[in-house]
Amino acid sequence: MKRAGILNRHLAGALAELGHGDTVLVCDAGMPIPAGPRVVDLAFRAGIPAFAEVLDGLLDELVVEGATAAREVRGANPEASALLDRRFPDLALIPHERLKELTAGARLVVRTGEARPYANVLLRCGVFF
Repeated sequence: MKRAGILNRHLAGALAELGHGDTVLVCDAGMPIPAGPRVVDLAFRAGIPAFAEVLDGLLDELVVEGATAAREVRGANPEASALLDRRFPDLALIPHERLKELTAGARLVVRTGEARPYANVLLRCGVFF
């Protein structure tokens, strides 16, 4: 058994398959998920696991060259907005409807148990060298 890092075998396997330019959506429990992307649903109960915990765990495992979130996060969810600003100084903000459209092209969707609105971010994978 793995001793550290991400223990969820579905998530660990999905992350190992990602390549440069692939996108990963980390989303709250209410985000509509289209057919197509691989989905790893971590939601257990409302708020568990939290968006921040899942995002930080993923950032320990991935190289991210860009991030995009819904501009609505600014007014509707100040905690998620501040978290995203700290993690991604060059965060791109787009309308939520556009973020939902881009989700269809994601390679992976990681659903958290977050129960606050707009706790979603689309990550673009980079390379480690």
